Amino acid sequence: MNEIAQRLQELEQLGLSRRLRLVSGPQGPTVLLDGKPVLLLCSNNYLGLADHPRVREAAADAAMRWGVGAGASRLVSGTMTIHRRLEEQLAEFEGSEACLLFGSGYLANLGVIGALAGRGDVVLSDELNHASIIDGCRCSRAEVAVYRHRDVEHLDWSLRKHGRREGARRLIVTDSVFSMDGDVAPLAEIAEVAHAHGARLLVDEAHATGSLGPGGRGAVAEAGLQDEVDVVVGTLGKALGSYGAYVCASAEIVRYLVNSARTLIFSTAPSPPAIAGALAALELLVERPHRVQRLRANARALRRALASEGFPVADGDMHIVPLIVGDERAAMRMCQEAIARGAFAQAIRPPTVAMGTSRLRLTAMASHTASELEMAASVFGDAALRLGLDPASFLPAPSERQEWVQEEWPDELDQRRPARELERSELALAVAGTGDAGAPFDFASDPAASQARAQAPSAPSAPFDLEADAGTPSADAAELPPTAPFDVERELRGVRAA
Repeated sequence: MNEIAQRLQELEQLGLSRRLRLVSGPQGPTVLLDGKPVLLLCSNNYLGLADHPRVREAAADAAMRWGVGAGASRLVSGTMTIHRRLEEQLAEFEGSEACLLFGSGYLANLGVIGALAGRGDVVLSDELNHASIIDGCRCSRAEVAVYRHRDVEHLDWSLRKHGRREGARRLIVTDSVFSMDGDVAPLAEIAEVAHAHGARLLVDEAHATGSLGPGGRGAVAEAGLQDEVDVVVGTLGKALGSYGAYVCASAEIVRYLVNSARTLIFSTAPSPPAIAGALAALELLVERPHRVQRLRANARALRRALASEGFPVADGDMHIVPLIVGDERAAMRMCQEAIARGAFAQAIRPPTVAMGTSRLRLTAMASHTASELEMAASVFGDAALRLGLDPASFLPAPSERQEWVQEEWPDELDQRRPARELERSELALAVAGTGDAGAPFDFASDPAASQARAQAPSAPSAPFDLEADAGTPSADAAELPPTAPFDVERELRGVRAA
């Protein structure tokens, strides 16, 4: 047996082996997973825009006008008019001077951190930051000080310990919404500490754009810190339903990144169809901010339903909800049991999360109905009980800053801590004959969309007993604006839009 086969066998024995699951059709509320219809509860398509007709049409038109690929890096011949248009719109959306597009969020964090810090500098990083931030810190060759999760006092202590050295730069890097637990960084306090110590602040808004702040502009805007944060990193691949990433900052910093960010300089520019799709999604977000309200209402419905099943889930409106099983094998068994009963939330295990905190990471989408989320919670509750797991014994998500009582801080956390998240590629392979797996929920407000719906093939059969799903909308539905163009029939009949 060679070393690769031996390592694969070890992963299997530890319950850490992984495989790719095949999703057929678009990332709607329901998908075909390895040929089986399931309710999708682990997609980052938070606003349901990945399969919106306007987004699809924009991507298709861009392919016909500009071609499929950009053909070169941004600094050669890869910067096209569609790239500049989206950069201008994103800068306006984020309230920044300038914006720069990257191929992915991973490339953006590697490139920006490496450009703003290097050998002899110091990067201060939250211990639960995303893997792209962790790797960006490593690749920068700067000294890395990892501060305890959301602990501003430890951050301040770390900055004082790493006092200003002659010519040294200091960069604080944090997610705004943490991808595995769904908690939010204390950005106002972090910005205050950064200002006091003369450090730059970079905030990754990947999971906050489209879910927090006025009009879905993110946690930085919600905290009113647009003028206090030096760099905002955002993604096109989650709430905006496409692929790619962006960096918003001052015009000076953007010019510097054009000359210094290696992942920009040496990568092919994002494809025109992906950029055009993201531009259409951004326009929809600006035009229809009720989608953000719908997402938050659905998050409340999901959380309340899970709590009623006995899971230690706090009430709130954050769309990321972890069910922390603990044991790796138990998490996989629960994932499989739920899939068999028609609900899919991927089991997340080490090295994505720390040992002993394996979980199912649930995400609400604006295109779900409250009744679907309630049924899904019931499925997860039943799955746990069938496996002999008490939902009340699951670990709660760390939502509050830890209080530390020792007089001196311990040494910095191990910089080799496993990455918090190595997200699976968003595989959405179109399979002929499968049809749409759940269309966007506001067709009624878009005549073109209505026509597209009428011509679309029927959706695959739903994974639940829809007859039992009849009833009135949940209480959260009443919190939405009365004119919101959602598919009310889906709420009343429990029937997913075709």
